[in-house]
Amino acid sequence: MTSAPTKAQTAAPATPAVALPARRWLLDLGATLALLSIPVIGFWSTFDGPRYLVAAVGGLLLGMSLGALGAVLRWGILLLSGATVVAYFFFGGALALPHTTVAGVIPTLETLRLLAEGTITSWKQLLTTVTPVAADDGHLIVPFLLALVAAVLTTSLALRARSAPWALLPAAAFLAVEIALGTSQPVVPVIQGVVFGLVAVVWLAIRQAWQPQAAAVSVGETSSGARGAALRRAVMGVAVIAIAGVVGVTTSAFAAPSSPRYVLRDVVIPPFDIREFPSPLQSFRAYVRDFPDETLFTVSGLPEDARVRLATMDAYNGTVYNVSDDGAGSSSAFSPIRTNMSVNAEGTPATVHVEIGAFEGVWMPDAGAVQSVTFDGDRADDLRRTAHYNESTATGVVTASLQKGDAYTIESVIPEIPSDEALADTPFAPVSLPKQEGVPQDLADVASKAVAEAVTPIEQARALETMLSEGGFFSHGLAGEVISRAGHGAERISTLLGAEQMVGDDEQYATAMALLAREVGIPARVVMGFYPDEDQAGQGVFEATGDSLHAWVEIAFDGAGWVPFDPTPPEDQVPNDQTTKPKADPKPQVLQPPPPPQEPVDLPPTVTDDGGSEDENPLDLTLLWTIVGIGAGTLGILFVLLAPFLVIGVLKATRRRRRRAAERPADRISGGWDELVDRASDHGAPVRPGGTRLEEAGVLSTAFAEPRVGTLASRADLEVFGPAEPSPDDVEEFWAQVDEIVGGMASSRTWWQRVKARLSIRSLLAGTRFALPDRAPISARVRPERATKRAKADGAPESAPERSVPAPQENE
Repeated sequence: MTSAPTKAQTAAPATPAVALPARRWLLDLGATLALLSIPVIGFWSTFDGPRYLVAAVGGLLLGMSLGALGAVLRWGILLLSGATVVAYFFFGGALALPHTTVAGVIPTLETLRLLAEGTITSWKQLLTTVTPVAADDGHLIVPFLLALVAAVLTTSLALRARSAPWALLPAAAFLAVEIALGTSQPVVPVIQGVVFGLVAVVWLAIRQAWQPQAAAVSVGETSSGARGAALRRAVMGVAVIAIAGVVGVTTSAFAAPSSPRYVLRDVVIPPFDIREFPSPLQSFRAYVRDFPDETLFTVSGLPEDARVRLATMDAYNGTVYNVSDDGAGSSSAFSPIRTNMSVNAEGTPATVHVEIGAFEGVWMPDAGAVQSVTFDGDRADDLRRTAHYNESTATGVVTASLQKGDAYTIESVIPEIPSDEALADTPFAPVSLPKQEGVPQDLADVASKAVAEAVTPIEQARALETMLSEGGFFSHGLAGEVISRAGHGAERISTLLGAEQMVGDDEQYATAMALLAREVGIPARVVMGFYPDEDQAGQGVFEATGDSLHAWVEIAFDGAGWVPFDPTPPEDQVPNDQTTKPKADPKPQVLQPPPPPQEPVDLPPTVTDDGGSEDENPLDLTLLWTIVGIGAGTLGILFVLLAPFLVIGVLKATRRRRRRAAERPADRISGGWDELVDRASDHGAPVRPGGTRLEEAGVLSTAFAEPRVGTLASRADLEVFGPAEPSPDDVEEFWAQVDEIVGGMASSRTWWQRVKARLSIRSLLAGTRFALPDRAPISARVRPERATKRAKADGAPESAPERSVPAPQENE
């Protein structure tokens, strides 16, 4: 007997999820799409463009499809999870990592590896990268994975759960994670909250209205009336909740005090303090002294006239010129390396590859406005994680310190340097620079006098540059040079400008010009870097050494950017006397020669002719060596081309000599016959393997119409298997007949056929696994048990005693 159903069984829904009406499908899927679209839009401020929507929206639609398919087919949690994992790896390449796929769709092994690693590492990479984040760095895995998982869970719970609020949990979690991974400046946060709340309330209200009620209906009330009343109550409830939500959110938006929004990015990214690292300008003289010719690093792909910068310094404290830490726009505005830096830079794109040699330090050599950096080698990951770049000053820092063997490739934009004519009417740019401290008091007066006659901004900058480059002298202060103290503190710069003659190098002159420019309101900063000499410019690879280290000044012009200036005197402009002023009138002494020396002016042609005649020998010798080199090269090429044929000739000659000089006379006779057969084989005779001499003679007679071959074969058998050893005269006569028959073979052939026979390797390959077909080698000497039979077959007397059979020759 069947037991009566319990109360719980009666209250359980009898309609499975797959039997939901169409209106429920539309309601649940529409609400899911609306709820999940809100956090997808919230990622807008995190990424650098709308390209992330491809990954996020693609993951959203893919997850909803899997959730709906799982509800229809009644998949369990394991099967649904497996399908989600497969979809993640199959579609993740096309949606999140298209640059690693084939044709942008088919995933590769690299795609699968990055997707697997991305489930763990992509979160940290997104948080440790300064926004806006580039879509090409693998960061799209985060929105794709979040949207996929949230869509699968929300759709599955909406279509399967009895209570609708359960479906709100993954959607709300998605929104919370998006906020935590986002920025402190979200996209319309009030609208996001209002829309999410309204969609959730409306969806829950309609689901509740459509839910079958357990309460009894009065007898007089029709079912249609009950449904209408329920709908009206639902609509009124939704309206009240919506109005309350809008009013509450709007009021809080205006009434609540403004406060910062804290996200995970603010906690994960530690503040970068550039003050931890000393100014590279302090090491200027050390690089010049210790690495004059040693390669610090090599740069390939550097455009002509481009410079490699090491650091930009814009803060002076009276002791050292250093990078500043005054916030945005200064040298402290460093951010982790990414692929979308300097997006607004204008100039010539360049791909520059740097390989570190003896250079060590945190300052990263770069060129132009860097857009992306790709590190190579075993330390690539460590260097990438610790690399920072300042777009305002084009300065890179690697806190892990560069060392020998490190390498990286830079995608950069090299700015064009405007001419003075283009800057004739251009004012200085209104940039914000740190306040200078500890500047000598007399610098303002020096700067004012230097620019007194200049009218335009570019003329003022050139006036300061000319005052230093033409009025000073160059010296590093090294052994054998004029004394020049290192350093660029206030005392050193004051001494430089106040001395009877200015003596220094790039460190002092660049600092002096920048300080003078700032004293008269010119925005200037100091740059330390490398660039090749004029005679080495334009080469494919630039080797940076201490001798190519420089420091220069950059001045900001409105609309033209930072323009470089070189205030350092030329290196050959050195003082002759420490007490002599730079303008001590050396030129008039040179320009006023005494009259008598002008008479022997006719002598230089004789000297020139003598010098020219002396130079003729080196010229002729050079030409001679050129001819010899060409001849030797030609002979070498001919030797290489003819070497195989020479080797063939040497091998055949050696084989003939060994046969004719065999130890036993019988072996010499046998070798003579072998020589005849081999030469015939080279001429193309179809000698079959394993034949007797008479059989071979028959083939040769037919091929060359030479009847003497048969007689020579019989004689060879008699001499080899006869009772006595052949005499030396017999051997010589036998070989003479062989040579005569071979000569007859060659005379019946054309010149080209004779050449082919000489170069043929058919006989050399005889007896080897490489023997050519249809012209097989002669078989080895007859074994002892066959000697008697061959002698009888060839007419030898039966009483002739057997002699030992000679060992096979090498060619056999």
